[in-house]
Order: sequence, then C-alpha cells, then structure tokens
Amino acid sequence: MLLVIDIGNTNLTLGLYEGDKLGAHWRLATDHNRMPDEYGLQFLGLLQNAGKTVKDITGISLASVVPPLTGRVIQACEEYLKQKPLVVDTGIKTGIKIRYEDPRAVGADRVCDAVAVIKLYGGPACVVDFGTATTFNAITKDGEYLGGAITAGINLAAEALYTRAAKLPRIDLQLPPSVIGRNTIHAMQSGLLFGYVSMVEGMVARFKNELGNDMKVIATGGLAEVVAKETKVINIISPWLTLEGLRLIWELNK
Repeated sequence: MLLVIDIGNTNLTLGLYEGDKLGAHWRLATDHNRMPDEYGLQFLGLLQNAGKTVKDITGISLASVVPPLTGRVIQACEEYLKQKPLVVDTGIKTGIKIRYEDPRAVGADRVCDAVAVIKLYGGPACVVDFGTATTFNAITKDGEYLGGAITAGINLAAEALYTRAAKLPRIDLQLPPSVIGRNTIHAMQSGLLFGYVSMVEGMVARFKNELGNDMKVIATGGLAEVVAKETKVINIISPWLTLEGLRLIWELNK
C-alpha cells in the first residue's frame, strides 16, 4: 500500500493507494510548529483510523512546498513508518517536459498536478489549483508543462481583508444570497467568491487564446468544488489530483 503526502502551506493532504485506487484520504491543517514525533504519531493515528498498520505501507511518495517541514515529515516517515519517502524534487522521473525558464522553480505540487492531468485527461489543459495561492497551470497538447499564473488564494485574500481593514470581519467563505450584498458579510462573500469566479473565467479565456479552444479546464484543491459550482468554464473537478500525481511519479521511479 502506497502512502502519498502533499505538504502545502495551508493543508497537509494524505492518501492511501492500493494499486491505482485511492482509499482513505485526509486533508489536515498544516501546523508549522509540529515536530517530527508529533507528525509520526499523527500518521500512526490516521493509519489506525483506516484500519491499517505500519506493515501495510510498502512505500511513501511525498511532495512539499514548505521546506522547513519537509525534513520533519521525512524523519517522521523513517522513524515511525519505517519507510524513506520518494520526494518529488530535481532529478526524479516525472515523464513530462517542463518548459519553465527554471524548471527547479516549479512547485512540486504543480509538477504532480501536471503529471496526473497528462496521464488522466491529456492536453491541452489548464489546471486551476485553489490552495494558499490560486495557480493556473498550462499543459500543451504534447503533454509539456508550459508555465502558468499565480495569484493570492481566496482564503488568503479573505484573511488580508480582515487583518488590514479595521471594520471588516473574518468570514466563512460561502455562497451569499445575491451578488449585491446587503450587509458587510454578504458583500465580502460576494466579492471573494464571485470575484474569484470571474477571475477564473477571464484567465481561462486568456489561456484558451494561447493553448486553443479545445483546452480542458481541471480544478483541484480544497476550494475547487465551491468555485466550480458557480461557473461553466471548469470541465473536471478533481480535488485529489496532486495525490494522483504522487502515485504516478512513484510508479515511474520504482
């Protein structure tokens, strides 16, 4: 059984694969203060929750965009799960060509997303990843990672409004009753949700101008379903796309 781990700035996402089937999977809050022993005990608890033990784990595939946590999680895997993880980094096989000016600057999660999209859906494609940052990633018809666009994520924007504007409250991101908010909370929800929906629609149109009208749009990340419900430009919702990429990269490097 393969354990896949994606360490993001906001969420730590894990999943268990038996072959190509995703079984138990979890999305946890990233804790930047957690120590290796704490991660190790957390992993053991998740395995127990899934009815598995350390002996069931035959490999670990890991991607991280949080360098200070990478070493801690690797140590936890080695000491508590008795496995040295395969880390998505320079030098491992991915099966794709990265046409970024500096391939090493592409986040490991974006590489995993691209690998999964090429294998599962093919190009041309735009992957919209709703994480701490909202990223738009371009995959060519020949299966190459071309580049993309990066902006602040929805939750990050919401937190910025709360911390930098004295009279604006912290809010839950949910669908307001109308686009025109009749109170501050609904107005903020409208601006954040529908504002990001409009941005996605505009960026998708611009990406299509460069990649072609047959471009598929795949949404992933924790808020993918929330945004996708409000627009018709997203073709596929795949919240666990990065985990699929981690599995495929593991298989390439076995």
